[in-house]
Formats: sequence, C-alpha cells, structure tokens
Amino acid sequence: MKNNNITKRLCRAGIIAALYVALTYVFAPFAFGPLQIRPAEALCILALLYPEAIPALWVGCMLSNIASPFFLYDVFIGSLATLLAAFVAYLVGRFIKNIPLKIILGGLPTVLFNAAIIPLIIVFLCGGGEGFPSAWIAYLTYAGSIALTEAVWVYALGAPLFLAVRKLKL
Repeated sequence: MKNNNITKRLCRAGIIAALYVALTYVFAPFAFGPLQIRPAEALCILALLYPEAIPALWVGCMLSNIASPFFLYDVFIGSLATLLAAFVAYLVGRFIKNIPLKIILGGLPTVLFNAAIIPLIIVFLCGGGEGFPSAWIAYLTYAGSIALTEAVWVYALGAPLFLAVRKLKL
C-alpha cells in the first residue's frame, strides 16, 4: 500500500510540473517580464493540499523559465521564488483550517515572493529599468505590476482550482 501512495504522489507531482510548463509555454509571449500573463501560477495553490506540489512547481517553473529572456537568472532565481512560495503555502495549508482564510493566506506567498524577486532580476540583474527616473522606481513599478497579475492568477483561477481539487480529494 505504501508503494501505491508513493506512486500517486510522484504521478501527481509530474502532472503539476507538466501543467505548469504547458500553461506557461502556451502564453510564452506574455509570460515573462514586468507584466506576466502566466495562468500556470494558479497551480501554486495546490501546495496547500499536497506536499509534492512544492518540488513539482519548482521543477515546472525551472523548465518554463528556459524560455525566459532573462534565462540564467530566471531559471535559478525566478524559480527560487516559486519554491519559497510553495513551501510557505504548504505550511499555511498545514496550520490554517478555515478554508477561506487558507486560500487567502495560502495565495499570498506566491504573490509576495514573485513581486519581490522577479523585479530584482528584471531591473537590477538584467538592466530592465530603462525609461524610469531610477532603478528603484522601476523596481517598485514592476513589483506592483507583478503583484497584481500574480493575484489575478492565484485568486481568480487558483481559488476555484483549490476548491475543486479539495472536493475531489474529500
């Protein structure tokens, strides 16, 4: 019976990673940069339910970021944002029992880690702050933009996904 459980978790992780990559590549022209159209971020909410979602999201994000114009930085540092967010979301899922609060607090790490880390890559590591009076204004602008788009994907798509998967799990 234990091997069956390991097989299920491994399969679930593979599916999550594959979905993350597929959804990111479908939106690749718009998935990278200061305005991220990346519906795959909705999958980050699954870390509230499954510990195997943590490495799955990390691997899926790394594979997705191979297509990033910020390649080397995004593959390693950008994916680290997803890894940290998924781990914190998993902890929220373990300790918060109230479902609406679990969704709200569980989605925040994805929004906040990406909003803090991705603009660092764009502005400070890749020099993407042209046209702004200062790098910090560019950073704050991109952080706000990414926070907004992340919140849309995590809450508008992720919350219904969480509720549906939770219902199936029960």
